[in-house]
Amino acid sequence: MAEIDASEILPNEHLQQMVAEGRVTQLHRGHRYADEGDVFEIEGERFEVTDVTDRTLGNLTDEDAQREGSEDLDAYRERLRRVHGDFEWDPESDVVRHRFEPVAGSD
Repeated sequence: MAEIDASEILPNEHLQQMVAEGRVTQLHRGHRYADEGDVFEIEGERFEVTDVTDRTLGNLTDEDAQREGSEDLDAYRERLRRVHGDFEWDPESDVVRHRFEPVAGSD
């Protein structure tokens, strides 16, 4: 278990705010940015990384999209296209799912 900076796993303040509000509980990234058991802090609240899993974009579901703050998988794909101008959805692309949850009694 390591103490990591929130920005290592959550690349911008908007996303960090969504995590703090409980609207985002996981994030898929192109690489591994944390390990299970790592902890990070946002606005004085601590979060623990509970799962890190290698996947492909083709494995993502509506539930995954909702855990990442989108209405469904279609909305998630569109958000990725907006954020990453050159993004092309390839179901075979490797991604890493990072799941996290608040640490009880941390605030």
